[in-house]
Amino acid sequence: MFDLQGYGPSLLAGASMTIAVGLSAMVMACILGLVGAWAKLSASYAARAIAGVYTTVIRGTPELILLLLLYYGVPTLVQDLASLTGYEIILNFNPFLAGAVTLGLIYGAFATEVFRGAFEAIPRGQAEAAQALGMSRFRVVVHITLPQAMRIALPGLGNVWMVLIKATALVSIIQLDEVMRKAKIAAGATHQPFTFYLLASFIFLGITLISSLVQRQLEKKAHRGVGQT
Repeated sequence: MFDLQGYGPSLLAGASMTIAVGLSAMVMACILGLVGAWAKLSASYAARAIAGVYTTVIRGTPELILLLLLYYGVPTLVQDLASLTGYEIILNFNPFLAGAVTLGLIYGAFATEVFRGAFEAIPRGQAEAAQALGMSRFRVVVHITLPQAMRIALPGLGNVWMVLIKATALVSIIQLDEVMRKAKIAAGATHQPFTFYLLASFIFLGITLISSLVQRQLEKKAHRGVGQT
């Protein structure tokens, strides 16, 4: 039906790059989410304030602006500051690193709220009972609080992943060879934009469908035995 004119392997390579960026960003988002949730639930006013500013600013700023700021703005700022001190440096960011870090920062703010809600859903009496039995706070977190929080947070994290993987299309703006950039190159070379952009949408849809199936299986496994006597 579609004449790919030899661009099929290129699109598949772009899809693998999209998945790699998405997974890298998701790992970073989960780490930032756990740290941010801890900060928001902390007794420290400073920690709560920093976490609040982080989630408010990041969620309120368009993703494209943050990506351009990190990839183009930060190197320029560093170079200008260095020139003021008499040094001349050239700073260039790797597109993969810039894309993964930016998306990780953005969706780390959303993951923070997911984890915060998950931690708050766990009855405090469980941790208090464990500490009364002699367990340290670290062991309580590792063996009681965190496993339950991960189970509760799975649906929310799944939604974060779905939005994140679609947002990887923005990384094409900084010349990373993910699926949208590959589709743009193929569309320009063959003058078939509808064909290649449609194929790119099918690739994203396929990733989303597979992710939904994986998420469903993970949720079933995580809830196995829960509520049973």
